[in-house]
Amino acid sequence: MESTRELFQIMTRRFGLLNKNCCTVGGHDLTPVQSHILFEVDRQHHPSIQQIAETLGTDITTFSRQIQSLIKMNLIKKTPDPADRRVSTLALTVEGKYVAATIDHQMNAYLDDVFSFMTEFEKETVLRSIKLMNEAMAKSDYCCKSMLG
Repeated sequence: MESTRELFQIMTRRFGLLNKNCCTVGGHDLTPVQSHILFEVDRQHHPSIQQIAETLGTDITTFSRQIQSLIKMNLIKKTPDPADRRVSTLALTVEGKYVAATIDHQMNAYLDDVFSFMTEFEKETVLRSIKLMNEAMAKSDYCCKSMLG
């Protein structure tokens, strides 16, 4: 009988391998973290650097380096907030939107493939269970609440 931790380790490892493989788009090699950044910048409307760093549970220094590399790749643009010049907001460039959409398409295709091996009931059960797990993790003192946004 596999332990709970073992089940999560296996799933995380399999999902991590997918992330490593899926993130070469339009001549850009992206790390899983950069992929998460693009996803969150796309999901949130002109977020600040601080907002995205908090959502991903990353310290601002490490995060700033990631943002700089995404700016150099022309995937993200940084703009001073007109209301407060000390704050910079982030947005995807046209190329960034293409890369984010391509990764999104690849991830959805992968998940569709995985779910194709399950009945509709099993799929709904898994998704409901993941939602319950995310909600419980958000309540836990051990978990970084900001990561679950």
